[in-house]
Amino acid sequence: MKFSFAHNNINVKDLDKSLAFYKEALLLDESRRLEDPSGAFTLVYLKSPYTAHELELTWLRDWDRPYNLGDNEFHLAFYVDDYEAALKKHKEMGVVAYENADMGIYFIADPDGYWTEIIPAGKY
Repeated sequence: MKFSFAHNNINVKDLDKSLAFYKEALLLDESRRLEDPSGAFTLVYLKSPYTAHELELTWLRDWDRPYNLGDNEFHLAFYVDDYEAALKKHKEMGVVAYENADMGIYFIADPDGYWTEIIPAGKY
């Protein structure tokens, strides 16, 4: 038996805003989209050209409030080949939520408050 990651999912309140964020911040492109015939939900899969793993964004038509992220103790993580350039870009975007200079990592927050860890390639 062999298991491999397919995707991670997060729910988003404003699909267009989230798509723009992930495109600009992490260079993720839409790879496919599934729309419920009734319009109740849309699933959009985002992909990096450097990995097979995808991020699935779920938009629910009738969801009318921010998502409760609890203590937000879960996160996505991305390696980056040019850490300093990425940190500069994310600071310019105003999305750096937490920086741990001692560990050499930082986190960005998307429009819904989900955190993504940015790690220098080859570290951890």
